[in-house]
Amino acid sequence: MVEFNKKIKERFSIRKFKSDNIPDELVKEILENARWAPSGLNNQPWKFVIIKDSQIKEEVASQTHYSQIISNAPLCIAVFYDKDVGYNYVKDVQAIGAAIQNMLLAIHNLNLGGVWLGEILNKRQEVERILNVPESFELMAVVALGYSTEKKAKRSRKSLSELVYLNKYDHKWIVSD
Repeated sequence: MVEFNKKIKERFSIRKFKSDNIPDELVKEILENARWAPSGLNNQPWKFVIIKDSQIKEEVASQTHYSQIISNAPLCIAVFYDKDVGYNYVKDVQAIGAAIQNMLLAIHNLNLGGVWLGEILNKRQEVERILNVPESFELMAVVALGYSTEKKAKRSRKSLSELVYLNKYDHKWIVSD
């Protein structure tokens, strides 16, 4: 349990990658972990598109202010909501968030680096066109990943006392951090 908690706290977003290719076995392991995320009614509303081709990566990269991250990553995974299997949009989007978190934890556990890119959603329809996905697919995020060239980042989090409340919002639960 201590090791798992440590892994969660050690993970941080990586935006710079070596050019080394990611072995297919590792990609499969990452996606295997993603598919085990919880979902309402076990509907598993996610679909994944692996982006390795440099030309397609460049086209996708051109749809975001963070184009360098996508361009320099040896691999990206576009994560989609499949409306054909969805039953409740909010719950389904939350489930997809859980799948993405599972991916990021798996990426970290495999000694890789990754980042969840959401700004690209501003051009969601264009990315969907570039990737030629079915009409029922709605882009939720792109995860860029690879072997990191970054050193461990110093991170901070709000204290629990700033985040946790009792039954009523105006009564903070006092915890020591």
